[in-house]
Amino acid sequence: MAKKSRRARRRASEAVQPVRISRPVRPLTSEAQVQEVDFAKEYHYVIEDLKRIAITAVALLVLLIVLAILIA
Repeated sequence: MAKKSRRARRRASEAVQPVRISRPVRPLTSEAQVQEVDFAKEYHYVIEDLKRIAITAVALLVLLIVLAILIA
């Protein structure tokens, strides 16, 4: 048999009432001008970083394989 809870139970009259939300006065979208972005110029360093990460990952993988062969 389940243990009775000591919390006070809500009655039907105390049920949660819906909340009204008013609409914003001004529109959410603005008429801002869209500028073209050259991602190759903005993020030129990302390719270099990815190359370094790949070289490090390959080196560690080779090290793990060599260690596995030597230990086994």
